[in-house]
Amino acid sequence: MKVFLTGATGYIGSAVLRALLANGHAVTAAVRSEEKAARVRETGAKAVVVDLTDRAALAPLLRQAEGVIHTASAQDVDPSFVPIVLNELVHSPTQFVHTSGIWLFGDNSAITEESEPDAPEIVSWRVRIDRQVINSNVNTAIIAPAVVYGGQGGVTQLLAGDGSGPVSLVGDGRQRWTLVHVDDLAELYVRVLEKGAAVGYVIAASGENPTVREIASSGHGTVELVEETPDASRERLGAPFADALLQDQAATGQYARDAYGWAPTSGDWLRAEHS
Repeated sequence: MKVFLTGATGYIGSAVLRALLANGHAVTAAVRSEEKAARVRETGAKAVVVDLTDRAALAPLLRQAEGVIHTASAQDVDPSFVPIVLNELVHSPTQFVHTSGIWLFGDNSAITEESEPDAPEIVSWRVRIDRQVINSNVNTAIIAPAVVYGGQGGVTQLLAGDGSGPVSLVGDGRQRWTLVHVDDLAELYVRVLEKGAAVGYVIAASGENPTVREIASSGHGTVELVEETPDASRERLGAPFADALLQDQAATGQYARDAYGWAPTSGDWLRAEHS
């Protein structure tokens, strides 16, 4: 399949690029600079330097694609990029796989595709964009990744520390973060693209739902873990970010397994990251 991919040099997007190529797809990646284009071309994919708000430049690229995956989702990109995609693909069979996120669903111990958004401030902008995607006449699916880990990226790195002193938790560390390994997530993007539209959310969660304290302690042995008040976490990290991290969330990702035959293999957290 001819796939147009955004975010191909990012944390999630680079994993998606590898998975697409491994599954035999021909990828054209949109990047912001020639330096990033060179990195993409080293993988065997094509690269084009293009502004994701430039409809004239994007239109022919989108029309040539048989699938579009958008992992460069951001508040300063999506209000322009997503309407361009939806307008260009409205009379096309092309599949559009958009990216949202698990934080959108707020405090929720059983997040599923039927859960209503209850977004904290930092991701509240996503609600309107996601509704545009869902209500469009385009073949769409929205992947909502859990907290992504694996390699040297992801939010869990906040709890890594450097071994030189105590590690600060977020709040008291009793809240759960629902997780997904970046390589498992990338595989799900490919499966959703290949199978076709979900017309709604696909929760990308492996079923791992450790507490923040468990995540931190698994990597530090005897290093002291320091609890914080919510206000202290807000002061350290910024209120919008901290409020998202203070949410208690859990999910199984069962729909992704049932609908797409997805079988996460890179977890569990303890084994994959700290064995």
